[in-house]
Formats: sequence, C-alpha cells, structure tokens
Amino acid sequence: MELDGAGLTCAQVHEAAYGGVRVTIASLDRARAAWATAQELKGPVYGRSTGVGANRGVVVKEPGLDLLRSHACGAGPLVPPARARAMLVVRLNQLLAGGSGVDPAVLPVLAEAINGGFTPPVRTYGAIGTGDLTALATTALCLLGELPWRHDHPLPAGAGPRHPLTSGDSLPFISSGAATLADAAIACHRVRLLLEAAVDAAALSFAAVDASAEPLAAAVQEARPHPGQAAVAARLRGLLTHELATRVQDPYAYRAFAQVHGAAMDVLDRAAAAVETDLNAAAENPLISGSLAWHNGNFHSAPVALALDALRAALVQTAQLSAARLATLMDPAYTGHHPFLADRPGASGALILEYVAQDALAELRHLAGPVTTGTAVISLGTEDHAGFATQAARHTLRCLEPLEIVLACEHAAAGRALRGPGPDRPLTDDLDASRRAINPHPV
Repeated sequence: MELDGAGLTCAQVHEAAYGGVRVTIASLDRARAAWATAQELKGPVYGRSTGVGANRGVVVKEPGLDLLRSHACGAGPLVPPARARAMLVVRLNQLLAGGSGVDPAVLPVLAEAINGGFTPPVRTYGAIGTGDLTALATTALCLLGELPWRHDHPLPAGAGPRHPLTSGDSLPFISSGAATLADAAIACHRVRLLLEAAVDAAALSFAAVDASAEPLAAAVQEARPHPGQAAVAARLRGLLTHELATRVQDPYAYRAFAQVHGAAMDVLDRAAAAVETDLNAAAENPLISGSLAWHNGNFHSAPVALALDALRAALVQTAQLSAARLATLMDPAYTGHHPFLADRPGASGALILEYVAQDALAELRHLAGPVTTGTAVISLGTEDHAGFATQAARHTLRCLEPLEIVLACEHAAAGRALRGPGPDRPLTDDLDASRRAINPHPV
C-alpha cells in the first residue's frame, strides 16, 4: 500500500490494521519542505521555543525531550496491536502531507515499524478529541528506545526501529489525532459491511412474510431522491427474485426500510468523508506552510465527533427496524406458521431470539448517546473546549457487536421461516451461523 499523504481511505486503514499489507512511501518532498522551513523559523513558535498549553507564553531555550516524557501516559487496557498499527499508518500518511516540520528521516522508520509488526504500548484512556498526545508520545519514546515496542513474538531488549528524535520534533510528532482517526476509520469500514449485510437480512424477511415490493419501486425513490434511499431500494429489489404477494401496506419495518436504512447509509457516507478528510490533512499546530508557522485549531475533532454521533444514532434506527421485522417473523398473521415459528401449538420456537435482539438493541441505544454535548476545560483554562471524537470513535467500534447480533437474530428467524419450523432446541449454533453470514470476516 503506497502512502502519499492524499489518498488514504477508511478501507485502506482497516486493511493496514488487519490485512498484513506492507506500506511504502510515495515521496518525502512535502515533509522535507516543511522541515527545511522549520529550521529557519524566527520568533516564538509554540512547542518549539515555548512551552505548551498554559505554558505557551514561557520561552524555553532548550526544551529537550521532556515534552514526550511528560505526555507518555495513559490508563486502562492496552489498545489491540491492529488498532495501534492503524494509528501508525494514519500518522505516517499525515506527516507525508507536509506541514508538521518533523524530521523527514523519521517517516521511513515509521514504515519500518508498520511493516515489521512493531506497535507501541498505547493505553485506552488519555485523549479527549484535541490530539492523541499520550499515544503518540508513547510511540516517540519507543522510537527513542526509552520504551519497548510490542510485537507478536518475544523481542530481545532494545529491539525495534529507532530514530533520534530531537526536541524540535517533539510537538510536531505528537500533534495529531491519529489514534482517534484510526479507530474512526476502522469503525466506518466495518459499519459499512454490516449495513450492506443488513439489506441481505431484510431480503430474507421480505421473502419470509411475502412483504410487498411496491415501496421499493424506482418511481417511489425518484419522487424523493435521497441517494442512500435509492441505492438501498435498488439493491433490495435486485435481491427479491420471486413474485411477492402484495398487501395494501406492510408495517414500517418493511414499507419504510429504504428510507430508514438509506438514511443510515447517507450518514455513514458523511462520516467516512469527514474521517478521510482528516486522514489526509496536515492538521498540525503550528502548521508549517510557506515560510511561516501558523498557529491554529485544526487539531480539533468537532467534524469527526459530530459525524460519528450521527452515525451511532442512525445505527440504532437500523437495528430498531430489524427488531421490528423480527417481531413480524414471530407472528402467524405474517408467516402462516405457528407463533414464534414453533413446530406445534404452545411451543416456544424462536421466541428467545427477540430477547437476545432486544438486549443487543438496548446496548446500541446506550452507546448512541452523543459525546458532543459535553466539554472539558483544562490547562488552566487555555484549552476550554474538547470534541471527544476519541470517545465517539471508541463507542462506534463498540456498536459493531450489538448491531451484528440484532441483524443475526433477524437472519436466523427469517431463515427458519423460509425453511419451515423445527422442534424446540438451543438456537445458539443457529445464531452463531447467522453472525458468520452477516459478518464472514470478524476481527
């Protein structure tokens, strides 16, 4: 995978994290230009000749590497290696965009770490959406040899890629939301796979209850031209290959599927666009551009945080409709079978799937609470707002499992309805098989 600071996508971040691909660097030209400019800067430059945060007005002649050491903190469990690898890929791509002023010689070393399977020991907690300072400071100390790298295989002491970062590289290296963006990119890619699988599950339910395909007609979509709605309706029309009975109107879970699920696809597209903008942005403070250092707020994660808040809300609506279709699959008025898809009157059949789905749906609703309604004031009041995109990305990752479970419950019930009910038995294996059908490549 070639990184050029401009074309990195959510799918590529996911592939770099979990697919074992090697990364290469297209060109160091922009990074070299920013570094050369940084060497010529005069006057106070935040983090280079001054302290940081509330110490921004304190002139520091020899800042040294204490900024890295003081910020290399975190709490909670270690971030899984795949997500830490994704963070390295994102930061490398950002640095290739230019604007940081960091020593360009560190970029091939980051590529070496990625390709060699080395990841920093990053902890879960330590960022609020204004830069992943703790995670990247930890990475910097690994490069300096002051902290050990993690690896799948035991490492001798002192093993791993090294680079002699200088004090002038300290803030430029860590001034990024790379870890948050990596999580957001992984989440967006995997959400897309699940939302696509949701259409397949819905198609089974449509067939199982003979739902009307009339709401999916092209004429309906053209009358209200939301892109996601039209795309979902067209895909579902293509999956419904047999002639369906037509009721005057089905419940919203069927009749409004394209509208609700299409809206989720549109929200996902907007979230992925916001994330991909920042994957390829020089969101540095200060930004080295032209012959100057520009002090700015491009590190703030408001666009990503707001987009992910909307995405999680959309996932709840998608899951709610799936649970509603599951309810119709338990109803003999729609399936023609005994209640709960049982094989005889009075048996429980697949009733328990509703409990499982509602448990997972409750978890989704909890995770959908917006992070952007909160804020934080730190560093003696100089940092008086926070985006909390870190938490938004983390919560979106956590949404994947319950969303998959809700969809799998619908998938399992619809399959049972189409095959014909069987005797009561544990349905765990059926549900696991449906989860594999919904998500054949879990990570």
